[in-house]
Amino acid sequence: MKRVLILGSTGSIGVQALDVIDDAPDMQCVGLACGSRVGEMAAQAADRGITATAAAAGGGSVAHTADLGDLMDASEPDIVLNALVGAAGLPPTLAALERGIPVALANKESLVAGGDLVAAARGRTGAGLVPVDSEHSALFQLMEGVPRERVARAILTASGGPFRGRAPSDLEGVTASDALAHPTWDMGAKITLDSATLMNQGLEVIEAHHHFDLPYDEVEVVVHPQSMVHAMVRLDDGSILAHMGPPDMRVPIGHALRWPEAPPERPQMDLIGMVLTFEEPDLAAFPCLRLAREAGEAGGTAPAILNAANEVAVGAFLEGRIGFMDIPRSVEHALGAVEAGPADSLEAVQGADAAARHVTMAMAGAA
Repeated sequence: MKRVLILGSTGSIGVQALDVIDDAPDMQCVGLACGSRVGEMAAQAADRGITATAAAAGGGSVAHTADLGDLMDASEPDIVLNALVGAAGLPPTLAALERGIPVALANKESLVAGGDLVAAARGRTGAGLVPVDSEHSALFQLMEGVPRERVARAILTASGGPFRGRAPSDLEGVTASDALAHPTWDMGAKITLDSATLMNQGLEVIEAHHHFDLPYDEVEVVVHPQSMVHAMVRLDDGSILAHMGPPDMRVPIGHALRWPEAPPERPQMDLIGMVLTFEEPDLAAFPCLRLAREAGEAGGTAPAILNAANEVAVGAFLEGRIGFMDIPRSVEHALGAVEAGPADSLEAVQGADAAARHVTMAMAGAA
């Protein structure tokens, strides 16, 4: 019986992970953690007889600590699914890896803000790190079967979000409800908004760099509105391998939780009548993708600054305090205003994060 601890159990990924575990006779959820939805988490725990829980807002059977290590010690999981949103997911990722516990990672900010720290922790304990993001799950599966020297480029796909094809001037007045109307995926507000700005794909470029030890010039992004091809690999002979699947997060969740064993069977895709198209991203309308790549290439704490500024700007947009195009403006401002340094400790990363939040909150408050 595989014991799973879910961090972020009341969010979109956490809820779907519980569905996957409930349907699996050889998996058991042994612990839950959430942010503020304590009542929802309590109901999840009661329905499944889970006794180890913790919440950032207070509540639960285990005292909440910044790294959630106490919850890991109490629940004794075989794998931790980190589905927390934002930079708050980095300390628990490190805590699990330092304990030698494999992590199924849905919190992309762990690698964006602290990729070097995660690599160091894995190096000390040998703990596994399996991606849950659909694009990185696809790359993970593709690259398992290809010698590294044959990989010329990795290709991540983006749906393009609800504003694909619009000019920058058309995006100044869009609303939060417009931005949250994703055409193909059902996700939480933060990731849906990041998909609308293409920041999600920018963060995934940085994530792929750390997950697969790929130089940034070997990570490509294409817009694929149908969301059926999740990633591709260009080989040295000019051919391309593609991973296809329905836009259903239960598929990569199931793969990550069962790894290295085979994932559960799912209904087969019907190829008849399917049309697949690919486009180049419009960096003028969606500059967040460019900003993320530049921050990743700069290295050090620059990605942490980018991520923190984006989190604050997205929150300000959802609250109606800034406009949609003010999100990339706020991020670019923070990258220029906060000096990046080495990301050689959790304190350094958190310091850069705090400085970027301060700068961006001041800008959003004045907007």
